[in-house]
Amino acid sequence: MRRGVRNLTGIVAALIAALAFPVSSLAHPDRPVCPGPASAGSVLCHARVITDAKGLPATSSVPPGYGPAQLHGAYSLPTAPPASAPAQTVAIVDAYDDPTIRNDLTAYDRTFGIPDLPSCSSTIVKSCFAKVNQNGASSPLPTANSGWALEIALDVETAHEICQSCKVLLVEANSSSGANLNAAEDTAARLGATEISNSWGTETEYSGETSENAHFNHPGIAITVASGDSGYNRFGFPAASPYVIDAGGTTLKVSQSSSGWAWAGEETWSGSGSGCSLYFTAQSWQLAAAGWSPTGCGQARGVADVAADANPNTGASVYDTTRYQGRSGWMQVGGTSLASPLIASVYALAGNAASVAYSASLPYALPTGLHDITAGAHTGNCTTTACAPAAGFDGPTGLGSPNGLGAF
Repeated sequence: MRRGVRNLTGIVAALIAALAFPVSSLAHPDRPVCPGPASAGSVLCHARVITDAKGLPATSSVPPGYGPAQLHGAYSLPTAPPASAPAQTVAIVDAYDDPTIRNDLTAYDRTFGIPDLPSCSSTIVKSCFAKVNQNGASSPLPTANSGWALEIALDVETAHEICQSCKVLLVEANSSSGANLNAAEDTAARLGATEISNSWGTETEYSGETSENAHFNHPGIAITVASGDSGYNRFGFPAASPYVIDAGGTTLKVSQSSSGWAWAGEETWSGSGSGCSLYFTAQSWQLAAAGWSPTGCGQARGVADVAADANPNTGASVYDTTRYQGRSGWMQVGGTSLASPLIASVYALAGNAASVAYSASLPYALPTGLHDITAGAHTGNCTTTACAPAAGFDGPTGLGSPNGLGAF
């Protein structure tokens, strides 16, 4: 057993449990984990990490951000789907390899006292963790990349902390090119994913995205996509796809009482990708949403659909021992990269993704099952609710954030 894992047990784990992982109300600087994109035809991940005075990732010996207790309490979530639901597999599609994710997940689980996932092959359907390349094979895996490794740690740990009995399938693309990630997307669907989370995308839209849209058209699978971290009209593809569930970003506040953690308010996060697509039209359920007309999108696909915590200052605790900018250990990470696997796993907890062709339609049918986010920062300069919080649908947070499983 690795020394880092041993050190997270015993006294340290007990201390962390006692502290209950408070997140500081003070604003701290943060930076994008995957600045870029690296080249034409590539994407960037949408994670942002809290930094120290030197601009380097801030690390600590204990989790600095929200953990399972805060997120489950705030969003009124169980830890497992109902027994009547089919077995759930949450797939994480990311670029490059995270060579330490297996041991890091174990360390995360032991620290928070949640069930650890045993390793398994991609063909096993049970509560376990599997890692494959973009073709679905366990080897060879892609080369490692420290930024994407932190993204992977965020995605895998978030998916597991929300749905603790779900299988987590990590599909690693050979690179951050759209072509490789599209191939990984199809592999995740072929291997039986019930949900697929994508915490990445292009910075802006481009005309060629219409020819790639088929890779995200997998009826019966809930495909979530981070809406982006650069605000109004700064989302790209696959966020623009009308087949996916866009996860916008919020600033989540929690409170603690004798009965546990609870939602204490939520606002739009200024970085949440929002706006109206240049190339895709909206689905019928989006056009019928209360509050749709004031967005000014008309018939265009609107971003986002729903939302969850994304502000790095209310971000999640992430454990990553693949050194990033010379740092490793516990970090606090946000961005809509946090919202995407969180929402994907909420769908898994509900277990209803296969009941309809396109799972994005479910919250539009029951928006009262969400926290309607009506206050907070604007995501840019516009005169419509495509960049401003409002009652009903708005661009930054869509219909709102989870309030139990009723909307899913």
